[in-house]
Amino acid sequence: MFPMLTLLSMFYYICLRRRCRSGSRGESLGGRRALVDLGQRSTLPVTVEVEQYAKEVLDFSSHYGSENSMSYTMWNLAGVPNVYPSSGDFTQTAVFRTYGRWWDQCVSSPAQIRRTPPSFHSRDFLELAFEEQVYPTAVEVLETYHPGAVVQILACSLNPFTQNPPADVRWEVLWSGEPTKAMSPQARQFSPTIRPINFPTNLLRLEVNSSMLEYYTELDAVVLRGVRERPILALYKMPMIDISDLSDGEEDLSETGGALCCRSAAADHKHSLGNGYFDKLPYELIQVIISHLAVPDLCRLGQCCKLLQQHCSDPLQYVQLSLQPYWSRLNDASLAHLQPRCTLLQRLNMSWCGNRGAVTAAGFCSFIRSCGMSLVCLELSCCHFLNEMCLEVICATCPRLQELDLSSCDRLQPQAFTHIAKLAHLQRLILYRTKIEQTAMLNILTFCIELKHLNLGSCVMIEDYDVVVSLLAARCRGLVSLDLWRCRNLSERGLAELVAGCAGLEELDLGWCSSLHSSSGCIQLLCRRLKRLRKLFLTANRTVCDNDLEQLAANCPSLEHLDILGTRMVSPAAVRRLLQSCPRLRLLDVSFCSQLDTRTVQELTNLFPNISIKKSFTQ
Repeated sequence: MFPMLTLLSMFYYICLRRRCRSGSRGESLGGRRALVDLGQRSTLPVTVEVEQYAKEVLDFSSHYGSENSMSYTMWNLAGVPNVYPSSGDFTQTAVFRTYGRWWDQCVSSPAQIRRTPPSFHSRDFLELAFEEQVYPTAVEVLETYHPGAVVQILACSLNPFTQNPPADVRWEVLWSGEPTKAMSPQARQFSPTIRPINFPTNLLRLEVNSSMLEYYTELDAVVLRGVRERPILALYKMPMIDISDLSDGEEDLSETGGALCCRSAAADHKHSLGNGYFDKLPYELIQVIISHLAVPDLCRLGQCCKLLQQHCSDPLQYVQLSLQPYWSRLNDASLAHLQPRCTLLQRLNMSWCGNRGAVTAAGFCSFIRSCGMSLVCLELSCCHFLNEMCLEVICATCPRLQELDLSSCDRLQPQAFTHIAKLAHLQRLILYRTKIEQTAMLNILTFCIELKHLNLGSCVMIEDYDVVVSLLAARCRGLVSLDLWRCRNLSERGLAELVAGCAGLEELDLGWCSSLHSSSGCIQLLCRRLKRLRKLFLTANRTVCDNDLEQLAANCPSLEHLDILGTRMVSPAAVRRLLQSCPRLRLLDVSFCSQLDTRTVQELTNLFPNISIKKSFTQ
């Protein structure tokens, strides 16, 4: 216990010492400025609070809707409310792609990268621009269905409408909390107490986590309240030690090292009792102790002394690296400091990082060239700095790569995806909301025959999905999961070829594939061929009927998740037979199924309490 206490004590000491040293340089000047400002502002009249709705949606990680419409899309958050104060499931609201823990339980869900701090709860995000920069006094989120998903609200110093953006872009947290589940799915106005900031803003970011919710959360509008004049605030703020600040000079090391792990010459090389014999611990034990630290804490601890610098720089501490929680602070300098430590890197998550110039394509490529040889997993969701050169470097440098996530990299040009075909050992490929075209996808399927998990949801630039799934069935017979959410031109012929070639499929998402018609027998054929099926989404297929459910009940005993939202042809009796025949079923969505009213759903819920049966409502 004593070595660990000594370690934490010294960690706390070095952080305080560095903060005091940093603060002393500007403390006097800051104090004078505060007095002057206070004297000047004391005579000013009270400023008028400005209320404004979002002008534009700038970026987001996912949405339920289509790229070519407004229904259930994030773009509905621009402007005044469409629905509020009404409650329920409305197409005019903004809806994220997932909810609850159902998606985490699927075999397609990737394993979480170690060292992700437990305080990082965000799963999705959206960024909103407002007309006028103000000092925020309140933020109001109008939630119209299953509220409680918002876990963090941030403000940015950048004016997104300026022609000359500043080099230094700051993000400050206005409010943060943990995922919650509201007592009622009814509409509410969420307005948490926010922290004051010392710059005006017209760019907000909302981060959400829907894992605690029973159904999709729906947002209608966001209100930013604020004042044009700067409020009277304490101007001096204790500086944070940045993730980029990873090394100290010899002076710092010598100052702190003597207290922790250096021997005293005056004591004739006898061990100093001040360090609790920490340097006598086995190397491996120290490595285990510091492996529990988050990445910024690990970097700060390395500034304490030479012994801990050696431990905190050991590449074994960086085999798995999740930088997503630090997206607002990560830049080229951060990657350059981490580069010598990541020579054994195997799993890297940089999702959401580097936007608005914080990370450049050149800085990222330099990092990958140095640290990518052993990479097996690379997550780059919503990384808008990526270009063709980045993908070319990834595919040339990372021959062992098995997992690649490019979801919502919607600014990556179509020709960049052709390089992915060089990753012969790829097993998981996430291309949700990207601009990949048919030619590039066919090249990938020709050479990446080890694919097990493929997500092509909302890839609207693929012209003929029948051709794609036909080649997929011929080349990737070991496929386990396939997401074709909103793939608008998949026909019965393509589906028949898919299930004939990929009989081991356990997950299949055909939500909003409007060109599939049950009357052709394609869904019944699917049920007979895919005996291992655990998840099947037939969302918004109006033609699903009782015969389809009977085939599911007869052939798919392992079924766990089923979505038949929107069908008019399924009867209560067929649903009951399905529930009786699929003992592993845990999720069933029958929203907008006209033959299944609320009373019927409640009766089925009482009969099968272990199954979560979803039935949305509209007031």
